[in-house]
Formats: sequence, structure tokens, C-alpha cells
Amino acid sequence: MARTWATLGVDLHVEPTGSGVRKGLTDALREAVRSGRLAPGTRLPSSRSLAADLGVARNTVADAYGDLVAEGWLTARQGSGTRVAGRSVVRPAPRAAPCPPEQRRPAYDLVPGTPDLASFPRTAWLKAARRALSVAPHDALGYGDPRGRPELRTALAGYLSRARGVRADPERIVICSGFSDGLTLLGAVLRRRGLRSLAVESYGLDVHWNLLHRSGLRTTPLPFDELGTDTGDMTGARAVLLTPAHQFPMGVPLHPDRRAAVVGWARGTGGFVLEDDYDGEFRYDRQPVGALQGLDPDHVIHLGTVSKSLAPALRLGWLVLPPSLADEVISLKGEGGWSTGALDQLTLAEFITSGAYDRHVRAARLRYRRRRDALVAALATRAPAVHATGIAAGLHAVLQLPPGTERSVVQAAAWQGLAVHGLSRHRHPDAVTPPQDALVVGYGTPPDHAWSGALDALCRALP
Repeated sequence: MARTWATLGVDLHVEPTGSGVRKGLTDALREAVRSGRLAPGTRLPSSRSLAADLGVARNTVADAYGDLVAEGWLTARQGSGTRVAGRSVVRPAPRAAPCPPEQRRPAYDLVPGTPDLASFPRTAWLKAARRALSVAPHDALGYGDPRGRPELRTALAGYLSRARGVRADPERIVICSGFSDGLTLLGAVLRRRGLRSLAVESYGLDVHWNLLHRSGLRTTPLPFDELGTDTGDMTGARAVLLTPAHQFPMGVPLHPDRRAAVVGWARGTGGFVLEDDYDGEFRYDRQPVGALQGLDPDHVIHLGTVSKSLAPALRLGWLVLPPSLADEVISLKGEGGWSTGALDQLTLAEFITSGAYDRHVRAARLRYRRRRDALVAALATRAPAVHATGIAAGLHAVLQLPPGTERSVVQAAAWQGLAVHGLSRHRHPDAVTPPQDALVVGYGTPPDHAWSGALDALCRALP
């Protein structure tokens, strides 16, 4: 006899078994407590309500409760009702295992790719969430359009046009769960079209290359020099993944001639450029470099997220698709049930349209610029032989090191309590570009109060 009690707003599933209703109920409740299904402090329904739900006499439930109170499984107090008693559980000691080598937990995280999570605008976000939910239509709580909520797609179309120079139609914007989700979706569509490989930059993120590999695509790295990724020879390529506004991790924008060249290649061959605009808002020395998509919306796929501007945990990103690709991507997304939380989409839409997003980005841009300036000043004073590059934008800098010293400096940084990446970590295994010794230092992650300590530790680790 399995029933669910919900009269007073609490669900309790019990299944009395064996002979005798009282004993069966007592055993079922005892087992629920013993197994942890009913946690200490859980309030049980009144004897009257549970009896009505189970179709038994109230005294039967009251007697079962009384037995368990006497045994110490439950507690009963006037005005507090019947609750699961707190208890200490003695578990057998685990078998001894060999001690691993001592690992120092980093005191400071300078790994690139994460913003200052302590500065997430909690109050403004909560305000936007309340406002968005209060006016959301009922259909917002359903399965919805595979492209995502129209409120967010409309808000993004306006914002991306204004702030990044993207020519975006809300009908061709697809909301996804971050960049990796969008890249996986595109990789699957391109593979369906018969692509076998995708050109990528010599330096980047192995997680992105691995996602493409899992989609069945090889990644072929392009040469790299002081002008950025060399897009001059794209023979045989049908698609390329680039970070043109601020190359990751080298930090240089794609040279204007090369921007024009890659767009010309896409037009001439019918190929696609996948534009990763991962931190396009954070330019410090002049206006941000405009999105490549603005030059050719028919051949450039614009990918963006709020992972750097707000927080990765939101899992909100977008694809701005060419007309020739939109239907295939939308169809595949609908087939696979790839969905992103509608309530967070509505909140971000409200956050953008209210102006809160612009205010947050401007404040973050100022904060990160101050950190960058402090980094450059500290290097000039305490490590003048180390030159910082790629500092005109973004949340990280590349510190050029003497040849052959990268590994030892990364180790020295670990001894100083720093988590930091060497540049070699981001080099494609098939890259023909000669390797360099450098550190990739993220200055976005530490909160403001920890930045000076992180800088001190970094300078102690440098040559």
C-alpha cells in the first residue's frame, strides 16, 4: 500500500509491509530514517493527516509515532510536531591507503579564463530575476523554442549590434549553454555536411580541440606570428575557428589585412569562420575591435557568452548564424533536446535591456584595467627582464621568459602558492610555429583584496 501524503505541503512516501498495519507502518518509517531517506530534523505529517492519506485509523499512526519516539528515532514536542531525531552515525574506519605526495593548495589562482567571481552583481541579478519572472508569460515555463527565449534573442540582437558591430537577426540567434555547447553543436552540423577537418589557431584551448575531435573533425593548426594567426594559406579548408578580436592566449588582435583575407576566403569558397568572441568587451587602450561577423554575416558564425563578463556558472552563450546554416543548427538542437534554462534567459534579457549589463561591464573593465596596470608596474620594478605582451585587452597577459626557463618558472610559481599556466600548455600539438617560453597570467580571477598578494608571489617566482 504505497501512498503519498501532501495535505499540509509535505510529501511523505511510506509503504507499510508485513502483517499488521501498525507494525508495518512502524517498520517502514524506521527504515526510512535508518537509511537516511528521512534526514534528521525532517518534520513528519500529523497523525491525522497521514492516517487520512493512508486510509488507516489515526490511533494506528499515533501509536507508530509513539513507538519510534520511544526508540529514539523520532522526537515529539508540543508546537513543534513530530520530527526525525538527530543522531550520530558510527561508520567503520576506512582502510589505510598509501599517502600521496604532498600537494600544496594554491593560495592564488592566476589561471586564465575566469573573471572575478566575487564581483558578480548579485543584487542587480536578483532584481532582474524578480522583474523578469513577474512578467514572464506562462509559455516561458514550457519546453519552448529550440533557439531560446525570444526576449533574450531580441535583447542580444540589439546589444551585439550596438556594442560589438554584429549584424544579428533574432530569428538567427540560438541560445546555448556556453561556448562549448555551441561549438559541439556546430561541430556536429559541419560533420553532417561532410567536413573532415577544421583549421584552428596554433595557440588555443585543448578543450575546444577535443570537442571538435569528438565530433569527428580533425584540427589543423595555422601558422602564427606577430600579426596574429596567418590566414593567407587556407587551401583545402572549409571552416576555421578564430579568436580575431583578442587571440587566446597570445593576446593580439587579428591584423586588418588578415581579417579581410579570411573573409575573402570564406566568400570565395563558401566556407565558414567560427568567431570566438570570448572577451570582446574588455579593451583598455581604445575602442574594442569590432566583431568579424560584421564584415560578412553570411559566412561568419559569431559565438559569444557571459562566462567572462558575468560568470561561467550561468551557462549562457549564443550563436549568431548565417542564413544558410541556421535551419540545420536549429533542427539539430531541437532533435537533441539541447536546452538552456528559460528563467536564466529571461533574467539575462532583463539585465541587458535595463542597462544593468552595460553598467556591470564598464565597472569590470575599469577594475581589470587597474589590475593590468598594477601588473605592468610591478614587472617594471621587480622583474624588468620579463616583458608583458597581449595587454591591450582581455583578462590575462603573456609574460615572455628567457629561453628554456618556462618549466622552472611554473614550478617556482607553484612553490609560491600560485596556480599559473605556461604558454606551452596552450600550443597545439601539431603546430609548426616555433615554441616560446612564457607564462599566461590571468588577472581576472583573484578578488580585489587578494591581487597585491598575488602580484608579490608572482614577482618572487619570476627570473
